[in-house]
Amino acid sequence: MTHHIGTMKHMLRSTLLTLGLGFGLVSAAAAATPEAAPVAALDAGLLATMKAGAAGQNFQARYDALDPIVQKSYNLPELAKNSVGFLWATLPAAQQQELTALFEQFTVVSYVSQFNAYDGERFDILPTEKPLGEKKIVETQLVPTSGDPVELDYVMQNGPQGWQITDVLLNGTISQVAVHASDFASMVTSGNAAPLIAALKNKIAILSSGTTGQ
Repeated sequence: MTHHIGTMKHMLRSTLLTLGLGFGLVSAAAAATPEAAPVAALDAGLLATMKAGAAGQNFQARYDALDPIVQKSYNLPELAKNSVGFLWATLPAAQQQELTALFEQFTVVSYVSQFNAYDGERFDILPTEKPLGEKKIVETQLVPTSGDPVELDYVMQNGPQGWQITDVLLNGTISQVAVHASDFASMVTSGNAAPLIAALKNKIAILSSGTTGQ
């Protein structure tokens, strides 16, 4: 399948609105800093996922290969907490744990279902990084074989597991976490996230079944 720049922009935008992600061939200097290393690892994993999809590898095999990379590159508990918003602290521990696990599944199935072909794109990690308090923004570009590059930046935070992704910015401005918080607001009340849990399970099932057999 041939990807044109308009199609790639749409894929990045639609995926960010449900997840937040990037793909492509990682530049040689991608892991020049510790905070950029998780982004480089993620991009390399996504490139492998794209090529595997183009080669006809099934969904589950691609999921299994990408899942540990996503777990290491993302701070999934922080992403889940910030995406739910201020009501996270009111949720029972069991619901917090379930939401974190669902965010992991949702992240991986979204990547695998969206990025299932390859047409020579590359993913450049830029040498400049922006400070954001104690966090840093790693700037990247998706460069197609023709057309303009697409900016996709990662908010990185250092913690017990080292530097990890806590947010993704499309065009350097559209925050995945902010989009999630807006979308999820109606599905979480004080002490209860059952509607959000059900919605995430449904979305995971749809994305998985929609790509099974590729």
